[in-house]
Amino acid sequence: MKRSHLTLAIMLAFLASCKQAPEPMSFPVIPVTYPDTRTEDIVDQYFGIEVPDPYRWLEIDTAAEVEAWVKAQNEVTFGYLSKIPFRDTLRSRYEELYNFPKVSAPMKAGDWYFFSRNDGLQNQAVIYVQKGLKGQPEVFLDPNAMSAEGTTAINLIGFSPDNRYVAYSRSEAGSDWSEIRVMEIETRKELEDRLQWVKFSSAEWTSDGFYYSRMPEPQPGMELSAANQFHSVYFHRLGEPQEADQLVYRNEMAPRMYHWTTITEDRKYLVLYAATGTDGFETYFKDLSKPGTPFIPLVKGFDTKNTLVDHHDGKFLILTNIQAPNYRLVAVDPAKPDPSQWVDVIPHKEHLLSGVSTGGGALFADYLQNATTHIYRYAYDGSGETEIRLPGLGSAGGFAGKKDDPHVFYSFTSFTDPGTIYLYDIASGESTVFYRPDLKFNPDDFESQQVFYKSKDGTPVSMFVVHKKGLTKTGQHPVYLYGYGGFNISLTPAFSVSRLLLLENGGIFAMPNLRGGGEYGEEWHKAGMLLKKQNVFDDMIAAAEYLIAEGYTSPGKMGIAGGSNGGLLVGACVNQRPDLFGVSLPAVGVMDMLRYHKFTVGWGWVPEYGSSEDSTHFHNLLAYSPYHNLKPGTAYPATMVTTADHDDRVVPAHSFKYVARLQECHVGDNPVLIRIETSAGHGAGKPTSKIIDEQADIWSFFFYNTKTPIPH
Repeated sequence: MKRSHLTLAIMLAFLASCKQAPEPMSFPVIPVTYPDTRTEDIVDQYFGIEVPDPYRWLEIDTAAEVEAWVKAQNEVTFGYLSKIPFRDTLRSRYEELYNFPKVSAPMKAGDWYFFSRNDGLQNQAVIYVQKGLKGQPEVFLDPNAMSAEGTTAINLIGFSPDNRYVAYSRSEAGSDWSEIRVMEIETRKELEDRLQWVKFSSAEWTSDGFYYSRMPEPQPGMELSAANQFHSVYFHRLGEPQEADQLVYRNEMAPRMYHWTTITEDRKYLVLYAATGTDGFETYFKDLSKPGTPFIPLVKGFDTKNTLVDHHDGKFLILTNIQAPNYRLVAVDPAKPDPSQWVDVIPHKEHLLSGVSTGGGALFADYLQNATTHIYRYAYDGSGETEIRLPGLGSAGGFAGKKDDPHVFYSFTSFTDPGTIYLYDIASGESTVFYRPDLKFNPDDFESQQVFYKSKDGTPVSMFVVHKKGLTKTGQHPVYLYGYGGFNISLTPAFSVSRLLLLENGGIFAMPNLRGGGEYGEEWHKAGMLLKKQNVFDDMIAAAEYLIAEGYTSPGKMGIAGGSNGGLLVGACVNQRPDLFGVSLPAVGVMDMLRYHKFTVGWGWVPEYGSSEDSTHFHNLLAYSPYHNLKPGTAYPATMVTTADHDDRVVPAHSFKYVARLQECHVGDNPVLIRIETSAGHGAGKPTSKIIDEQADIWSFFFYNTKTPIPH
């Protein structure tokens, strides 16, 4: 009898506790009604093949009709996002995580040290200056005071030889266009010099001015979309108007080329680079001690890359991939520049030599070994190899200075380290912590590993996988699969504040080193470009299949993401395997592969992709172009495209046309949205307020559509 009463009491207590437990979070379908998007009967002829382009009118992003379409799409998108119950929770948490001081490694100019610092939530980092390592930091340039919206971005791009002046670039609303201005360091006085219509340029100083690169002024209204041409090198003499600048180099026969310069530390040689696009380039040099002398070719042709590292003891030090797909450092006599006369300083090795810098009379070689940084120090003749021990497996950068500097700075970051700055003493070879940020999370809660899987053709591909420690492979974790795979760009371990939202909520971050990237040298890059571009998509699809097979996740929990060339990657993979992904997040993507070269600097990507004006490449591009391969009546993943109205690198027309066609073709309840940021561009210089809003929206969309419960 007593046992019966006890059993009844236990049962009643159990039932009471069940009633008090929170109900599982539900994820009802949020209804979406898309704006009407008209079509036009436009058909292009390519080598006898008709290709419709019904949304061509969306390319004119300044047209009133397009502006109305943008507004209508944004209303639908933000209406949807407002109904996600934990959106505000995620934004608040992201703002909390983001709110810590972010400091760059200092740059030394004479007795001055320059660094940037964002106190936490400032829209733009402020540039500070101090005299000596122990001097008092003072504000040098504050871009937050230059724009009420926080959309002005600045960068220091060159110091005068006497360290009296510094040139800086100023860009607005995320545009690649910039204006060069000049500051006197001691007095903080800004000079009257204003150089406009500058793109992709440094300021290479001589005693009375500097070399820079710019383009002709575009036609009014076409600044953000028209094809840019005649990228030319000029010399600006300090104090003179831009109209008086001397044209140093322009190729009148080839308007679609890039031209930029560097100058040796001793100011004896000006080095000119000429490129048809974003791959190989020609290299020339000019002896500035002999006025009137022409540029002399070091390497002609656009199949290789040859970059000046320094001029020392009468020889150029050149980083080259000639007869070295993983690169080598060679010494070149300017009087005998033919490659047959080159002498190895750091010979070709098994791992990728991704860069060489100089400082304190030493060479610092940056190697990538399985996509992680290893730094080696050498004497100028290549002797005395010494590895500089880094804190762990991650990415490091810096190690640059003048020959007489007693120390250099470098930064180290990983998936859980937001960036620690170190001071490296040249004499002792010792590294000491110069700055380490205060964190609002515990890095020890997470772990990362590098795995290898096989792609469709059997090629081994490496991938980083990051998650909470002790994760159990249930097959139900949300996965954010991020990739790029192009332009010789290497994806190495790096910190992302917003990614903590994923990791804290039981998610997994996965980043494969796809072919087309630079992680394993030039051959790895070539294996994913031009007619071999499909390898990149195969690598990404195989990564998703691996994560599912290994029990990390399932298709409904898998999100695929990437930006720019990575946006193309996302679009192509989703078209080819819509069943494999629950969420698709293409950002500022190259989506129309038949017309990309007709806008701004798109022609510069032809060496990477090929052109639709060539019959062989046309068929290849048409086979994977995201815009052209969407199929009516297909159930596509929940998709949120992100772009910006001032993106003049990958113009927003790509995203506009793609999402219009996707909304037309898609069937089912999954939302297909586009989030169009205003007064922003391709990504650089985006203010903190916009970053926080955008990332909170992306993660809200991701979690809701992978049905991931978020406490709120």
